[in-house]
Amino acid sequence: MPVAELPHLKRSLKLWHLIVYGIIIIQPTAPMGIYGVVSNIAGGHVVTTILIAMAAMLLTAISYGRMARVHPQAGSAFTYVSKELNPQLGYIVGWAMLMDYLLNPIICVIWCSQAARNIVPGVPYIFWVISFVCLFTFLNTRGIQTSSRVNAILSIAMSVVVVLFLGEGLRNILAGGHTTAADLLRPFYDPTTFSTQTLFQGTSVAVLTYIGFDGISTMAEEVENPRRNIMLATVFTCLIIGLLSTIEVYVAQLAWPYNGQFPASMVDTAFVHVASRVGGRFLFQLLNGTLLVANMGSAIAAQFGASRLMYSMGRDHSLPRGVFGAIEPRYQVPRNNVLIVGAIALVGALLLSYEQGAELLNFGAFIAFIGVNAAALLYYGFRTKEKVALPIVIPALGIVVCGFIWFHLTHSALLLGATWVCVGIAVAGLMRLSKRSQLPEAAE
Repeated sequence: MPVAELPHLKRSLKLWHLIVYGIIIIQPTAPMGIYGVVSNIAGGHVVTTILIAMAAMLLTAISYGRMARVHPQAGSAFTYVSKELNPQLGYIVGWAMLMDYLLNPIICVIWCSQAARNIVPGVPYIFWVISFVCLFTFLNTRGIQTSSRVNAILSIAMSVVVVLFLGEGLRNILAGGHTTAADLLRPFYDPTTFSTQTLFQGTSVAVLTYIGFDGISTMAEEVENPRRNIMLATVFTCLIIGLLSTIEVYVAQLAWPYNGQFPASMVDTAFVHVASRVGGRFLFQLLNGTLLVANMGSAIAAQFGASRLMYSMGRDHSLPRGVFGAIEPRYQVPRNNVLIVGAIALVGALLLSYEQGAELLNFGAFIAFIGVNAAALLYYGFRTKEKVALPIVIPALGIVVCGFIWFHLTHSALLLGATWVCVGIAVAGLMRLSKRSQLPEAAE
């Protein structure tokens, strides 16, 4: 009598499904939120920072794709580093990723609050911060989540708005009639403002454009030919987002050439002010509203993800289980964690700027990227006989490029990030001591 087959996920997703999924995760408007910040840091060289960041992400995407072959049921930097390098290093990567999860709601709240002020300028920033944090926290305590179908519809709507912006931007540039060859090249290189130091500091923020591409690797169990398609989808997603982002910021820089920093009042939402210049009040409000809704969805999802990660760590005793591993019975959500993340988002949005939050988020992201490249280098370079192209060169370049950009984060971001890692190490030590103290004494 044949043995009954155990339930399993159906392998029905094709390569193009994964690419579309990746674009939906990252969003076609990805560079718009960070545009003003990167422009101010890099002296207007937003296009160049996007392209440098794309090179780093393409190398890392290959490593993610290759590691998904080795651990198709994992799909996380934490697991890749733990299994291929060291469990303690894996814990540090996981702790750094927790910082990313906590910072994501903060920068979303900051952006939403600034965008809301564009609509109702007379209302103070702190009112919007408190309102958005309370709204997102309330929805998450009720277990309300944005569905993947809504995210897909929203991504299509954002794509339409992007096309409208590009059309209006090109019309505005051509109507000027004074664009020279030097003007066309200036977004790539402006000798009056170029600095290697500021360029790579800008790149360390521009990487935020691509954050989320690694989510493709979590779908390895549902993909046709995952050994091939996970890597291809990850690389193609980074490439498509990179090229689309380059076009968006290139048109924006031609429409509003860099002639000094964006003022503090508009730096976080600088792109919608560019839209106002090229398309008037209608495009300004359309793009501002679209991005506001998109960031609200991202904030709710980010708070959801952070609370679930904390729940997993509490359930596994990496954090105190009584607080972080508890589930609220009525709505079946980790309410304690949702409230904690909400409180962190409130304080963070009042103390940090968007730029500081983005740099801190990328501190953790780059630790994960370097770790994944190192895991791929060790496995494919020394532990397996499987033949892949440039098994040492690609991940080694990924480590070098990601490490170089990581070191160009601001000193405050590096200091705060290092402090967070030290706190994680201390928490691990305390949890280990706690477990030992709870062990029964040996019989005499």
